[in-house]
Amino acid sequence: MTAPLLDSAQGVTLIGGGEVAAADLAQATVLAPAIMAADSGAGRALAAGLVPLAVAGDFDSLSPQLRAQVPADRLHHIAEQDTTDFEKCLSRVAAPFVVAVGFAGPRHDHLLANLTTLIRLRRPPCLLLGGTDVIFAAPPRLVLDLPADTRVSIYPLGPVTGESRGLRWPLAGLALDPAGRVGTSNAATGGVVDLALDGPCIVILPRRHLGDAVAALAAR
Repeated sequence: MTAPLLDSAQGVTLIGGGEVAAADLAQATVLAPAIMAADSGAGRALAAGLVPLAVAGDFDSLSPQLRAQVPADRLHHIAEQDTTDFEKCLSRVAAPFVVAVGFAGPRHDHLLANLTTLIRLRRPPCLLLGGTDVIFAAPPRLVLDLPADTRVSIYPLGPVTGESRGLRWPLAGLALDPAGRVGTSNAATGGVVDLALDGPCIVILPRRHLGDAVAALAAR
C-alpha cells in the first residue's frame, strides 16, 4: 500500500489543473476543508488564496514560480508516467472522502481516465464536481434520500446488473453495458433511492446533491 502524503480526519478538496469555477471551490471546501493539489492545480489553489497541505504529481506543468509559493516539504514529485496526476494524488490520501475539482473537463480524454481511476480506487471515496454534476463510483449498495424528479444517471463501465428502489425506471432484470444499454437520465420517484449494483459503474447526480452523496459514501 502506498504511504499517504496527506492524512486528514476531515474531507479533502483535491484541486486539478483543469477548469475550476469559484462555485466549485466554494462548495467543495465547505465540506472538505483540507486542501491538496495535483501538479498545476497548485496554481488554481494559490490563485484562490488556498495554500495546499500537499502538492503531488510529475510536475510537468508546475512552474518554478508556483513551486516557490508552496513550502518545500509539501511538494511531492512522483516521476512515474504509468498513472495520471489525479491517481498519483488520490492513491496517496487518507481521509473520510475526497471532493475533486478541476478534473471533469474540458479535455474528455482526461475525464475518461479519471472515471477509470474512480472505479479502480474505491478508498477514499472520491466525488468529481464540475459543471452541473457530481460524479462518483457506485458502491455495491447506495442509499440516498432524493426529491421526486431528481436526475439519477447510472453509467456502466463494464457489465452491470442490479436492483433498485425509488427510481422511475427500475433496474431489476436489466443488463447494463457501455456497448449496450446504459442507465442515464433516470429519476428519483421521491424519498429513498436504494441501489444494489454488481459491476463497475458511475453515478451522476445534480451538483446540489453533493452533500447527500458525500454523506452516503462517507458513512460506508
